[in-house]
Amino acid sequence: MTTDLRADQPGLSTSPDSDFRLLLAAATVSKLGTAVSSLALPLVAVLALHCSAGQVGLLAMLSTVAFLLIGLPVGAWVDRLPKRPVMIAADLVRAALLASVPAAWLLGCLTFTRIALVVVLTGAATVFFDVAALSNLPAVVGRAGLNRANAHLVTADAATQVGGRAAGGFLVALVSSPVAVLVDAISYLGSALLLLRIRRPEPVTSPRPAGATGRGLVGEVRDGLRFVLGDPLLRPIALAGACTNLSIQLCQTVLPVLFARSLNLPNGVLGLFFALGGVGVFLGSLLARPLARRLGAGRVLWLMGLAVAPLGVLVALVDRGPLLWCAAGAWLLTTLKVGIDNVIKVSFRQHVTPDHLLGRMNATMRFLLTGALTAGAALAGLLATVASLRAALWAGALGLAVVWVPIYRSPLRGMRDLPGTAAQA
Repeated sequence: MTTDLRADQPGLSTSPDSDFRLLLAAATVSKLGTAVSSLALPLVAVLALHCSAGQVGLLAMLSTVAFLLIGLPVGAWVDRLPKRPVMIAADLVRAALLASVPAAWLLGCLTFTRIALVVVLTGAATVFFDVAALSNLPAVVGRAGLNRANAHLVTADAATQVGGRAAGGFLVALVSSPVAVLVDAISYLGSALLLLRIRRPEPVTSPRPAGATGRGLVGEVRDGLRFVLGDPLLRPIALAGACTNLSIQLCQTVLPVLFARSLNLPNGVLGLFFALGGVGVFLGSLLARPLARRLGAGRVLWLMGLAVAPLGVLVALVDRGPLLWCAAGAWLLTTLKVGIDNVIKVSFRQHVTPDHLLGRMNATMRFLLTGALTAGAALAGLLATVASLRAALWAGALGLAVVWVPIYRSPLRGMRDLPGTAAQA
């Protein structure tokens, strides 16, 4: 079982605030580097190896496939282990893997197979890091501080997504794409060093997670699935999140093709359009806590979904001229809603889940949400092939119009306050 740690317990050498600042700095440095390599690695494949568009698409798929292949058992493993050592080990593995890319390039032995292997293994390490990080946060800040902590983390994530890609483009132009990948490797080393400075003891975890009803790993994974899908509050959060991911991925997959081929717009316009998505998430993370205090956290989740429901139509109608501006504004407001969701939903998930199930809950959520992204990309390709690009956009618009329904039909609908929300300043 786990024990609750308080700031005034003997033996705690750092305060919760200083520990969280270290955790936030580690996450920010790591995500900034990841945003750089998300642009630099495909460019390595294109510029250094002259890979095809299909091979670049394969790299994009491989970057998330680990969440589907090992996401669920990772949750059970993380529940058995101290969280910060898992995060540090994942950082070191990712640093070594990414550093091998510029090393192989300098030695003249870089191949597409090597890059693909690096992408897959880095993705696997990221699964361990993300699940452990989400599960470790309640121990660092306490349950009452989750909304504030998640607001800072989502804000930092959005800022690094906007700034990281721009920095990645600058670095590629300045020092070449393989060397830009080295920046990401260094960022993971920096993240590991920051995590090592956190001295606050973690709750004690048992080798076999408490509450397991089955034997072995399979039984523990089953417990995590049963907990998330059987809980009347977590289930609608998972359904709404999966619907949101599916719908946004439908749009994101076909918009580049539509902009380039049908609308003949410059590549810079597409970059600015998607940059607005990062701005929207950033603004949403800032607004989440004030809106939750004013309107009620449960109400915000479905009210914001209902408010942005018509905006998907404007995205589907995107064209040159005024309709482009309307679609950009709709995309900004839609992603603003995503930023609000990311703060409130993640905080609530962490608060209502017992310590011994945090890893499996987070892994199950990641499995479902990442699966929705994969399904959205596949469905977009199918609809674009058998129907049209616009058909895929309209399917995304339809999904965005109903994402609020699972929340509205759940007990969350009438909840004014989620745990820890009302008390936050």
